[in-house]
Amino acid sequence: MSKRINRFKRLLKPVPDVLMMVFFKLLIPLQWLTSIAQEIPISLNIRSFHTRTVFPVILFLLFVAFHSISQQAEIKQIPFLSSEPIIDGDLSEWKQQAFSDGVWDLNRVQRSDWFEPKRNRLVVHEHEDSNALDLSSTYYMAWDGRYLYLGAEVHDNINDTMDAKHEPKRWYYKDAIAWFLEAPKDTVSESFGNGDHAFCFVIDTLMPAYGAWWRHGDEGQSYIEEPLPREAVTYAIAMNPWQRSKADYILEARVDLQATFGRGDRQWKGKAEDHTYGMMIVHCDPDGAEYGGHLLIYGKGDDDATWQPMRFKAREDE
Repeated sequence: MSKRINRFKRLLKPVPDVLMMVFFKLLIPLQWLTSIAQEIPISLNIRSFHTRTVFPVILFLLFVAFHSISQQAEIKQIPFLSSEPIIDGDLSEWKQQAFSDGVWDLNRVQRSDWFEPKRNRLVVHEHEDSNALDLSSTYYMAWDGRYLYLGAEVHDNINDTMDAKHEPKRWYYKDAIAWFLEAPKDTVSESFGNGDHAFCFVIDTLMPAYGAWWRHGDEGQSYIEEPLPREAVTYAIAMNPWQRSKADYILEARVDLQATFGRGDRQWKGKAEDHTYGMMIVHCDPDGAEYGGHLLIYGKGDDDATWQPMRFKAREDE
């Protein structure tokens, strides 16, 4: 086996050392590399190849193949809830069973693959300690066959829901959290086209008509902007739940899948757990600035091709 691997390395010798290090140490599992090496003819004449063109192409194709495999391995699994929780701003009923990826703040987002400094940023005011992050959050997701459950526990320093140029659709200029979802995920790069949905919640305890917003697309139109139908959503906001900061909050929401996904891509049919979805979280934190701070988690913006793949776990009783 070692001889075959060494032979394969010699074939890729013209490739820069940095690429080789990434290729062998970070990307290719040993077993997969071995299976590839076994396909290389022992009598291969290296001199017959134009190394400057052929080998980089081979490297690229192998990278693309492995990237596809690794993407499948990174699908987030959304657990199934066996009992329906009460939506009251207290996540204790279901958060232990939910999908959660730990605490997110700007430092963690900066180390992610999707980080872009123009999009992921926070507002630092004069005399404010720039090393003290003013926003950290833990997000939760689950489902029960009918509803998608969304939750967030947030530490913040300023609650800001004022917008000088207010329009109902401008949730992203206010303290808000939005879950972007593609149902089902496909191979077409779209920006709120057919099957794309954003469930957006403004952190305003007055719960205005625009407080639960729905951006989505269908076969004929993109960027449809409207409130989530009242019969399709229930949500609650608890401010200062830990008696630490008046701007801290817990958001708890549920969204009816059929009333939302069912109005999108016709490919979303049958059992919800039979599909793969795209998912991204957008957390808005203006802190008095016109556009303010944003954290983008699991994606790079409106392009659904950048969103994290996810699936609903099957019902426990099946």
